[in-house]
Amino acid sequence: MRTPRSGSTGPSRRTLLAASAATALAASSVGGTAWAAADADPYETLLARAAAQLTGGAFDPTDPDFAAALKVLDTQASGWWRDLDRSAGRTALWADLSPAKDAGNFGQSYTRLRTLATAWATPGTSLSGSAEAADALLEALRFLHDDAYHPGRPETGNWWFWEIGAPRALMDTCVLLREKVPAADLTAYVAAVAKFCPNPDRRTNAPTLSETGANRADKAVIVALRGLLARDTATLALARDGLSDVRDKGRNSLFTYVTSGDGFYEDGSFVQHGSVAYTGTYGSVLLGSAGQLIALLADSEWAVTDPKTSVLYEAVDRSFSPVIFDGLMMDAVRGRATSREKAPDHKDGAAALTHILQLAGGAPAAYAERWRALAKGCIRRNTSHPYLSLVGVPALARAKAVLDDPAVPAADRLTGHFAFADMDRVVHRRPGWALTLSLSSKRIAAYEAGNGENLHGWYTGDGMTYLYDDDDLGQFGDGFWATVDPYRLPGTTVDTRERADIGSGAGTGTYRPKNAVAGGAVLDDRFGAAAMELLADGSTLRARKAWFLLDNAVVALGADITASDGRSIETVVENRNLYEDGAPRFTVDGRRQPSRTGWSAPLPGARWAHLEGSGGYVFPDDPGRRADGGAHLHALREERTGTWRAINTGADTGGSTTALTRRYLTLWLDHGVSPAASSYAYVVLPGASATETAVWARSRPVRVVANNATAQAVEARRHGLLAAHFWGPGSAAGITASGPCTVIARRGGDGLSLAVADPGRTGTTVTLELPFPVRKVVRADDSVTVTPGRRPLVTVRVQGSRGHTHTAHLR
Repeated sequence: MRTPRSGSTGPSRRTLLAASAATALAASSVGGTAWAAADADPYETLLARAAAQLTGGAFDPTDPDFAAALKVLDTQASGWWRDLDRSAGRTALWADLSPAKDAGNFGQSYTRLRTLATAWATPGTSLSGSAEAADALLEALRFLHDDAYHPGRPETGNWWFWEIGAPRALMDTCVLLREKVPAADLTAYVAAVAKFCPNPDRRTNAPTLSETGANRADKAVIVALRGLLARDTATLALARDGLSDVRDKGRNSLFTYVTSGDGFYEDGSFVQHGSVAYTGTYGSVLLGSAGQLIALLADSEWAVTDPKTSVLYEAVDRSFSPVIFDGLMMDAVRGRATSREKAPDHKDGAAALTHILQLAGGAPAAYAERWRALAKGCIRRNTSHPYLSLVGVPALARAKAVLDDPAVPAADRLTGHFAFADMDRVVHRRPGWALTLSLSSKRIAAYEAGNGENLHGWYTGDGMTYLYDDDDLGQFGDGFWATVDPYRLPGTTVDTRERADIGSGAGTGTYRPKNAVAGGAVLDDRFGAAAMELLADGSTLRARKAWFLLDNAVVALGADITASDGRSIETVVENRNLYEDGAPRFTVDGRRQPSRTGWSAPLPGARWAHLEGSGGYVFPDDPGRRADGGAHLHALREERTGTWRAINTGADTGGSTTALTRRYLTLWLDHGVSPAASSYAYVVLPGASATETAVWARSRPVRVVANNATAQAVEARRHGLLAAHFWGPGSAAGITASGPCTVIARRGGDGLSLAVADPGRTGTTVTLELPFPVRKVVRADDSVTVTPGRRPLVTVRVQGSRGHTHTAHLR
């Protein structure tokens, strides 16, 4: 046994529980302020609030939902308590985290100790108030400090464990045990954290590197907790000011829109690591940590008063709401986290909703009311992964308050088209479904991998399409990434070459392709057109890809598909997860196909196909098709077995070696070996029945009017809509463009609506000649100039607009 350092152990646990209970309900149920008496100790008031943020404070343990959450906490804590090595000669706290000196091992050890401390401080668990558990925790903290995490050690391995992971868990644990930790011990732990996380502003192991985004938010919380435990007002001010980056005059403030690099963009994009679309993980962490610190410091002398916190509030609607589908966080904005077995889309979605409800506690009423309605709708709709079963006691208290409040309506599912030009993502949402495009360019990475994560993420940014259906909420969260064929991701055009694992070494890295074009235009927040030039990694494969996103259909076109490496090139129409034993009816041109696993067949001349439970697929006339018939459609039913370990070997995120098996239905177009100017055209009809698909294929409500190296275009006559992407000067669908651009035009009873974008960001101006007469301009962006007439000319100043849409309404 190690001898405790000298110093008082402080008040009894009974005092701690009384202090926590006094502030818990306000702090945990809505994430708001716990009002303190005028003569209260300001540090203890905030420490009690911090403890309540971890435990949930006062709650009814007999409530079935709270009882279930307590059981989850108790089961996890009890297991780690049982396996905790308390012997005198130990070299680690847990056998699977040995030696403790390794960064990943001590980082995870502190995380487990925090869980044990949370169970100790939470009434209703088997460890609640246990003197034995408290003594063991104090000894474990001393062991880790003396053996692994102290100011005398230099950083080795992954910096994150030293500067964020370990200090955050250590400070949380000290908050919970603060009345038991001897003063000298606490001083030592605070000193260790001060060494590795002295401020929120800089990377300690690279002092010239400024912290941004989620890392800055995390560090601000750590510094604040350190300041509270040390009772140091200057440190608390440092934490608060870190959110606004006072040190560098706001350059990396979390409350400022950015135009490049990390942070929130005005169009709703969120980027971390310089070039990765990361709303769903790093963005969510930023929202959670910044929101926690705002709530923690509220109504104290260190309260966050930056008026630009509105940027954080606006991010809920601009950045998060569009990428949460019935409580699922869309994988297109989760980066390498898709390879984490313990972090599927529904858990990251639940985390984001938790952060939103926490922020609502202190937000202006108009924001808070809207967010609570959003959360209530998502929680009620997702019965596949019930939110209340995914979160701990603090989040549960907030959610139940909203669910039980008849004054809070359950918001309907969000609809609309969202073009996130600053992170190369497109989200198209309709009442019963949503489709997301994951694009990439020389600005935004095709993937991020590293520290053993996302080993097979090669094609996730090459135009992968994610179809979310309200009746199929487990599609990407039920073993998908561990079992899907990573060479056949929906929407991608790929060289069939064998690939090696990526990201298996230390550190993280990204791959940014060399293409400029990725993105598109949005019209009336309802219709969208997008394009991406594919310049494949490690291959001569080149392709021009476009998508047109309408009310009940998504048209996908590919042109100028060329390669010269002697390998087959494929475009993947669909690769649907059928779960462990699914065998849904698959129909082609009205004929039911075999349902047995292992069936595969070419489908020459197919006009349409339908997969029960998913929707329809139509293969329209393609004006770009070669005389030899072009690409050939194939279908496959297969059973695939994989492990999470095969795609993630990370120190704290590595997957299990347990084999998973899932069934898939794959549709792909074979362009042949080393194709020259091949093309494809297909339409996805989400949720359509077989009859509706057949009618659509026969009636052709949307026509493909161009699909070549110059332009790709469609016409939807029922909507009065023309949409095109021009790769250069040319004409299509009656529109003539002077240079590269994406155009959507719609005629209706109130005139002509027009949307134009330059997703390649290469032009200065683009001039369009339209096939409709225009008499006057009703409204136009400042960047749009119109010359009315029978063949009107529209000139758009696209330079500097970073691929965003320019609009006009004409008559």
